[in-house]
Amino acid sequence: MIRVFDVPSADAERHMARLGRRARSLFSGDAAAVAEHAIADIRRGGDRALARWRRRHDRARGPVLAPPGRARVSPSLRRAFDLALSRITAFHQRQRPAAARWIVAGSRMEERILPLDSVGVYVPGGEAVYVSTALMTVVPARIAGVRRIVVATPPTAWASSPALRWALARLGVDAVYLMGGAHAIAALAVGTATIPSVAKIVGPGNRFVAAAKRAVSGLVGIDSIAGPTEVAIFADGSADVECVAADLLAQAEHDEDAAAILVTTSRRLAAEVRAALASRLLALHERRRAAASLRRFGAIGVAASRTEAIRYLERIAPEHLGVQTADSRTDARRFRRAGAVFVGRWSSEVFGDYVAGTNHVLPTAGTARFASALSVHDFVRRMAFVSLSRADARRLAPAVEILAAVEGLPAHAAAARLRREARR
Repeated sequence: MIRVFDVPSADAERHMARLGRRARSLFSGDAAAVAEHAIADIRRGGDRALARWRRRHDRARGPVLAPPGRARVSPSLRRAFDLALSRITAFHQRQRPAAARWIVAGSRMEERILPLDSVGVYVPGGEAVYVSTALMTVVPARIAGVRRIVVATPPTAWASSPALRWALARLGVDAVYLMGGAHAIAALAVGTATIPSVAKIVGPGNRFVAAAKRAVSGLVGIDSIAGPTEVAIFADGSADVECVAADLLAQAEHDEDAAAILVTTSRRLAAEVRAALASRLLALHERRRAAASLRRFGAIGVAASRTEAIRYLERIAPEHLGVQTADSRTDARRFRRAGAVFVGRWSSEVFGDYVAGTNHVLPTAGTARFASALSVHDFVRRMAFVSLSRADARRLAPAVEILAAVEGLPAHAAAARLRREARR
């Protein structure tokens, strides 16, 4: 069952080290080797090579391009999907970046915001089929103005999930390719006769997908290298025991590598949450993944003070951070390192997964130290335009000549001098 330790302590440091090893396992030798092989093979062999990978790894022999997605879903699913779509759209529309313009001395400097030409979305289909991932990736790309949005998903996910087929049709993606794993990322990146390459690849996946995204980064853009999911909760003695336990278990059920962590200043709450977790786990119909996750990476840390608790959680920099304290709003503002923060008892992370409106594609494995949630900004690029007036060019040229001389670049200085000395 879930381990309990003091913060700080040697046990707390061991747990931190365990989380570090978990992150590094994304790039274990076999995943990296498979990714490199897939990229080289598909670059060389195109569709024929891709067909071999699909037969071997997807157990698929039919066309890679999915037929139009026809599916019937319940009215309740339609309503839930449309609610999520409306809120995600409303939030992400507010992220549209503004262009920068500056006019000085008759010169005009401008930074234009241009949507990417094409994006490939990976929708995983291992332990579960993630309709919500399609929402969280396609919607901001569409708002950004991306011209071509395609999806890659394992054939089994497509075949087994009417909800996924319906959702992708509802979102109006341009194509769905039935392929999963490292070879799907490779095909999207290098392209084949059937699959035009894309400018950027987004979406989560297993360690083979993560390794392939890392390998193609630079050839194409990627959003991030998403590791196993994680939630950390900061709570004091005022927190609702069942809410805390339910939120930890919700994250643990994703997969055996998920991490669910509570750090609290209350030893009583720690004991009660541990007991509530055991009870809830027994009532969970499919408990294998959650039980393994809690045993391997779950933890309850009891901190001597709020400061110690926050310091430990800041070192983790979790993907999801819940704050359930007597003054949640004030405590939440003390954190700087998390993918997304869920403030107060009513703000369960599961709302962020589906319908709150914010994006659930978040930095994992401590990368919230420098990375952010997927957004409209990830689907645009900025391009500068410089239009100098004659007078401004003549005024700026001497500074260019001096700086170029310092750097030992006489041709730079000469190009500026021509503008300064030109008579017309």
